[in-house]
Amino acid sequence: MTSTAPETRRGHDAGEPLGEQPTSWQRRLRRFGYLPRPETPLRARLDPPYTRPGRQVWSVLAVPPRVAERLVRWSGWGGPLLVTLVAGLLRFWNLGKPHAVIFDETYYAKDAWALVNQGYEGAWPKDVDKQILNDPSSVPIPTDPGYVVHPPVGKWIIGFGEQLFGFTPFGWRFMVAALGTLSVLLLCRIGRRLFRSTFLGCLAGLLLAVDGLHFVMSRTALLDLIVMFFVLAAFGCLVVDRDHARRRLAAALPVDEEGVLRPDARVAETLRLGWRPWRLAAGVMLGLAFATKWNGLYVLAAFGLMTVVWDVGARRTAGAVRPYRAVLRRDLIPAFVSTVPVAIVTYLVSWTGWIVTDKGYYRNWAATEGKGSTWSWLFPDWLRSLWHYENQVYDFHVGLTSGHTYESNPWSWLVLGRPVSYFYEEQTGCPESSTGKCASEVLAIGTPLLWWLACFALAYVVWRWFFRRDWRAGAIACGVAAGWLPWFFYQERTIFLFYAVVFVPFLCLAVTMMLGAVIGPAAGTGARADLGLTKDDPTGERRRTLGAITVGVLVLLVIWNFIYFWPLYTGTQIPEDLWRDRMWLDTWV
Repeated sequence: MTSTAPETRRGHDAGEPLGEQPTSWQRRLRRFGYLPRPETPLRARLDPPYTRPGRQVWSVLAVPPRVAERLVRWSGWGGPLLVTLVAGLLRFWNLGKPHAVIFDETYYAKDAWALVNQGYEGAWPKDVDKQILNDPSSVPIPTDPGYVVHPPVGKWIIGFGEQLFGFTPFGWRFMVAALGTLSVLLLCRIGRRLFRSTFLGCLAGLLLAVDGLHFVMSRTALLDLIVMFFVLAAFGCLVVDRDHARRRLAAALPVDEEGVLRPDARVAETLRLGWRPWRLAAGVMLGLAFATKWNGLYVLAAFGLMTVVWDVGARRTAGAVRPYRAVLRRDLIPAFVSTVPVAIVTYLVSWTGWIVTDKGYYRNWAATEGKGSTWSWLFPDWLRSLWHYENQVYDFHVGLTSGHTYESNPWSWLVLGRPVSYFYEEQTGCPESSTGKCASEVLAIGTPLLWWLACFALAYVVWRWFFRRDWRAGAIACGVAAGWLPWFFYQERTIFLFYAVVFVPFLCLAVTMMLGAVIGPAAGTGARADLGLTKDDPTGERRRTLGAITVGVLVLLVIWNFIYFWPLYTGTQIPEDLWRDRMWLDTWV
């Protein structure tokens, strides 16, 4: 039955009441900045259009209309690829320096080399790092199994780079740098889809390209950057899936005599959205994140909940009277199957090398110490051995409370309270220094101005999600929360600032959203879909110009800050005086 009710539903993902008049609680919230979402055609709410640069931009640049049209058409990929090229040049420049095994590379580089050569990690002798740096071919791979406390996917990826370029610093950093570069491209495209703006998408990618923590982690053979890549890829898959699902709903809804799309309760509550390959791909990506480090499991739970909430919002917007019941009956089971079981299977498959070689640590536990256990008749030996191994690893992680010079509490991460020094070398006889010393350091720290700006951006995002009910703000907040909040449950553990790299892309999206609001909508050109601003915005072109100048200055300051800290990101030797000038906080030393 086709609905003939007027299109008064203010549907969007957070859910807003029907009718023209705001409710009493909405009127009370106005004093805090709440505004009811302006009436937007249903098709635009389900499938918002992308913004296009105004004609004034091309006229100022003296670009002919035909050329401008081509540039707009190509910019969706051309802009992100250009930003990615810059990010790649920065990350691969002098990647093999410092020629050293820095920080936890001493674990992952060697474990990766053993994994790709024999299928399981070996027990490496102590003090073998110098021999590897001098002549890696002279170092035999140990056949005795090594006790490792992280799943194998990240080490397989690092090992692939070693297979290509050798057991050298460049080799074990290559694939991490490649994923760090590709993550910039992903963020550009994700930002473009989120905000429906190529400019804002490229801005988000640029901010990620010049973030110091992301940069350092892209040039170091650790696992956390790999987790970040798979988390970001999963988020991107879910955003694409959201768009496709809403587009299917729009295609199924009725159109009135005037060609206007109308909500329909029957269609919205009964339509099956069918095969959703992007959600399945997200399940694989989340499984790979979980199979790199266990903190990916928290992201799996958060993103799974987020995509179900998106389905509720889509069906409500399409006219569902009981959207939660509709999602429970039509979407919940497919959403669960596409993510959780797929992620678990992906995790188990990642242990194939350990399973088939029959020589890994605890591989034969079920046939020896665990023989005759209660569940031996039900599960195969390899699965029971793996379960025992994982239990031992969990006990290790939660019991890791030994102090470390560079450990930090997650409360201090956003303000960069205690960065991690991966490499430090001092040289005497430096004539340019008043102390006669030069310093060379690789410091895992975010670009300070960007992170401190992100503190305000997160507050803006939370405000916008709560009071403006903007689903984009909620998605960004979910990404930050999934990567950050779980660490508060383990404050007694030895944890480090560089774990925060997992949610750095979402910080960049938060800053981008705030900067987009600073710029504001073009005067007289209608609503900016990416910011949710109204057509009758009174700010005018002057306000927009001032906003653009402000944003330009802020972005240039962030880029300058990245350049200023460049020696500390790359291990470049500088006079000790200049090194101390960059220690802005006492806790950075």
